[in-house]
Amino acid sequence: MAGVRVDFGLLLEPLGFIKVLEWIFSLFVFVTCGGFQGETTLLVSCKGVVNKTVTAAFAYPFRLNTVVLSAPDPKRCGGTWSDIYLVGNFSSSAQFFVTLAVLAFLYCIAALVVYIGYKHVYQQNSKFPLTDLAVTVIIAFLWMVSTFAWAKALADIKVSAGASIILGTKSCKAPGTTCRFVSVTSMRTLNVSVVSGLLNIVLWGGNVWFVYKDTNLHNQSNRISQSPGIYSTQRGI
Repeated sequence: MAGVRVDFGLLLEPLGFIKVLEWIFSLFVFVTCGGFQGETTLLVSCKGVVNKTVTAAFAYPFRLNTVVLSAPDPKRCGGTWSDIYLVGNFSSSAQFFVTLAVLAFLYCIAALVVYIGYKHVYQQNSKFPLTDLAVTVIIAFLWMVSTFAWAKALADIKVSAGASIILGTKSCKAPGTTCRFVSVTSMRTLNVSVVSGLLNIVLWGGNVWFVYKDTNLHNQSNRISQSPGIYSTQRGI
């Protein structure tokens, strides 16, 4: 009963095919968000320094409040320069998003192994479909929460690492000092991570129905809906 019976045909059915898509887009989230590295660049002129490039590198998990734009020269612009720190700690949203992607990725692998090799056990033991349904509902909900939290954090990261660095910075307002924002690394890959998160919401949310159809809950509802018709037929006889 518990032996392996490999059948890849299930991958062509909605239950298996959607699980493959969930696996792929969970990987997208991990790669695009967890693997991001960028930097923001200023051009500074001050006492003894002309058009000196100052950069600050940042990456996942985006603790920007620890990222510093150091002085453009050892003399710190004649003592007028104070290190500039970026604003915000977005690690909680980023780590929540990426951790969920890893857990979803691993769960998809485990589920596909069961679907492909142990589908007969899955169908014969009602606990497996019910567990699958519960996990799918929970992950769908967590994707919704984490994606919107990460989308908000990404919007704030773009502001913090962008031209707004100069605004309100005392070092750039010192007499004889000028700062010009040059560039920040493109965040297209982070935009892709948000899109992947939204797709995961759709995939996991939609898959709830297909997982539900394999549970005894669905079978019971079908029997209940059919029983009045059967009863009526018997009465007519």
